[in-house]
Amino acid sequence: MSKAYSTPYSATMRLQKYLAEAGIASRRASEQIIVEGRVTVNGTVVRELGTKVDPRQDRVTVDGTPVKAKRKIYVALNKPRGVVCSRNDPSGRQTIGELLPAEWRHLYSVGRLDRDSEGLLFLTNDGEFSLRLTHPRYGVAKKYIVTLEGRVEPNVLDKLRVGVFDQGERLKAQKARMISASNKQSVLELELLEGKYREIRRMCDLLGLKVLRLQRVQIGKIKLGELKVGRWRTLTDGEIISLLGQ
Repeated sequence: MSKAYSTPYSATMRLQKYLAEAGIASRRASEQIIVEGRVTVNGTVVRELGTKVDPRQDRVTVDGTPVKAKRKIYVALNKPRGVVCSRNDPSGRQTIGELLPAEWRHLYSVGRLDRDSEGLLFLTNDGEFSLRLTHPRYGVAKKYIVTLEGRVEPNVLDKLRVGVFDQGERLKAQKARMISASNKQSVLELELLEGKYREIRRMCDLLGLKVLRLQRVQIGKIKLGELKVGRWRTLTDGEIISLLGQ
């Protein structure tokens, strides 16, 4: 396992956003602080909203006090089956936080895997990063390996790609392919773009398919790879940039 670190996925950002992320004030209140002339960038007073700064190079002060950005942490975890994606569980079940160092238990998951599912899960303290990976408009692909009971006929793949309706929602796989099939069990690879609540399990239920195992193996370009069950690693700068499409 490697140590956590702060990693900027964008070289520059708006000054008011930087102040907000550093915990100085809300973004709107930070705009007022800038307009009042209380902020300097590299020794020069800045009053113009939208001014760009590079947190890695520029020296920013508010009322003469240097501003330091909060360290952002990006972790990839291989979630085991039976672990819940929450910080605390009233029922006393094991949570993902218990798999991390104590100082990281404030991190929240980027999307979720239900208790019976396993595989690749990201955790972070960066809200914007989480939004970019989970909001449907960004279309970040997630790939799953699904083990089903019995032999699945090829026409089921077409049904998964076309989609089914449940509770007013259309559930569908962007891509679906058969990895193997036997009388005992079948293994499919599914790729989803949206990741609605329990989407794969709901699709399978509606099609009369019994899920034996559900594992997420890839998010964007990041693969689960050889990361062992219950273990974590930090994401690299390059991986973060690739996830955000930069």
